[in-house]
Amino acid sequence: MYRAGPFTAAVPALGLSQPTVTAQIRTLEQQTGREPFTRLPRGVEPTPAAHELAVRPTGPLDALAAPEGAGPSAGQAVPVHPAGPSELLCVRALPALVPLVADGVRLRVAQGLPEPLLEETRTGRHGLVVATRRPRGRNVESVPLAGEEYLLVAAPAWAERAAALPQAEDLCAAPREVPLVTYAEDLPLVRRYRRTVFGERHTARAAVTVPTLYAVLSAVAAGAGYSVLPRSLCQEHLDSGRLAPLHEPEAAPLNTLVLVRRPGAETDPDVVRARETHRRAARGR
Repeated sequence: MYRAGPFTAAVPALGLSQPTVTAQIRTLEQQTGREPFTRLPRGVEPTPAAHELAVRPTGPLDALAAPEGAGPSAGQAVPVHPAGPSELLCVRALPALVPLVADGVRLRVAQGLPEPLLEETRTGRHGLVVATRRPRGRNVESVPLAGEEYLLVAAPAWAERAAALPQAEDLCAAPREVPLVTYAEDLPLVRRYRRTVFGERHTARAAVTVPTLYAVLSAVAAGAGYSVLPRSLCQEHLDSGRLAPLHEPEAAPLNTLVLVRRPGAETDPDVVRARETHRRAARGR
């Protein structure tokens, strides 16, 4: 199945009926607790779980089909599959896990939006996910990882212009005169900041919409306008003077990051090590 690609190509090669092959795949999913293939409109696509499983029998099976004397390929440790939004991976997850690589742990990293990643974790695609909220349901384990502050920031030139506006003393009004940069049209971080800090609904529209928070950071630092960003992502820019705060409340909005582990991962020693490494790094911060 893994080598043939679509079910329709594998069935004739196996000499079995399609219902039989489908039943075997479902049995495999139940036995491993992981989904080996993603169903597509046309055919299937192997998941990381399929890549891992395929490594194990490849050597012995190829040796059976090869000329006499050809030996199986050496076995390999199963990789750990961490995942999360791109900025959390780069700022928090990868720096924490890199020391494990020297000890022989292999990493296969995926990025994406929290909701799809959590759903994929339930099917076994990812071993660990750094998420911005706790998952629903009881079939995955999650633990608090770290607190994340959110800051209202802009390039220094925009911060100076906002401070000089007649309504600058009205902290709700000043940012309205500065273009808004965001990664989503519904403005989740900006809306939450204004609701939590200013006690008002946000009604302005974005001047610039980009795909990721990294792109927001780049656009804001280049002078496109203001935005709300996690402190871990923009602290270096604040320290260097490339960004300036538009507002400094007594208590910045805080979100708790969580570390989610896939069902059954407690039996994988490398996943357990990665999880504990994450938690130690978070405590160190």
